[in-house]
Amino acid sequence: MKVVFMGTPDFAVPVLDAIIKAGHEVGYVITQPDKAKNRGKKVLFTPVKELAVANDIQVLQPDKIKESPETMELLKAYEPDIAVVVAYGQIIQKELLDLPKYGCVNVHASLLPKLRGASPIHHAILQGEEETGVTIMQMAEGLDTGDMLTKVSLPIGDMNCEALHDRLAALGAELLVETLPMIAAGEVVPVPQDDEKSSYAGLISKKDGVIDFQKTPEEIERQIRAFDPWPGAYCTYKGETMKLWKAECPDKPCDSAPGTIVNVSDAGIDICCGGRLLRATEIQMPGKKRVEVKAFLRGNTIEKDIVLE
Repeated sequence: MKVVFMGTPDFAVPVLDAIIKAGHEVGYVITQPDKAKNRGKKVLFTPVKELAVANDIQVLQPDKIKESPETMELLKAYEPDIAVVVAYGQIIQKELLDLPKYGCVNVHASLLPKLRGASPIHHAILQGEEETGVTIMQMAEGLDTGDMLTKVSLPIGDMNCEALHDRLAALGAELLVETLPMIAAGEVVPVPQDDEKSSYAGLISKKDGVIDFQKTPEEIERQIRAFDPWPGAYCTYKGETMKLWKAECPDKPCDSAPGTIVNVSDAGIDICCGGRLLRATEIQMPGKKRVEVKAFLRGNTIEKDIVLE
């Protein structure tokens, strides 16, 4: 098939790679404009652009496609069979949705209609979902509201966001290359989404990482996994930011004030929250690497009875 690929971050890379390796013709890759990052303000390619350049695929980076007639003219001249969209980062106008022979399909990291929106992987963990997955969706003008074409599910278990992200990216790549020939052969039966069963997964911001020790240990443990590696789940210990990277829920009662450190040992830092204990087993202090509590205690101390905020 003649493909236009639209995507930007790491999650989209395995999908583009799978399309290329499956032998499809990728005429254009459209990705967000390059941005200056880090202290040196070095301009870096998006992850998708790096792969496209490595495969000699022409890259387009309009600020907004709907305000770039040059981009639309190139796409019209190419006459694509399909456009594949994966975490592109812009709203796609109807003119582009209708341009390819088979329209535009989206690789979305949830089992739609659950968790529409920008951060479905984080929210699947936060909400305590037992499973999530990938949906290939025919794109419409609404936010992740188009008909579902194919799906694959995955148990979440104790995965953090990084691990779940990588598993879903790989699954999405496999599912997409299986779905493309089915679309071309007319073998896919689109299934409308049930809006009454939909939920929304909004953007995650740094402030979402603040730990509220009024919550249950299970809620905080999920927050820790959901925000690993970014933005991290964090609190304040004696005026310094402490990040919690791993934790356990021993299911033991605690009657101290929420956030109180009630015990410190090589096994971890026991913190009272929601009337029960949370045991932090891997932490990070400012300017330090993330380490197991046992290793941290070899040259540092964590005081009991301090209330984390």
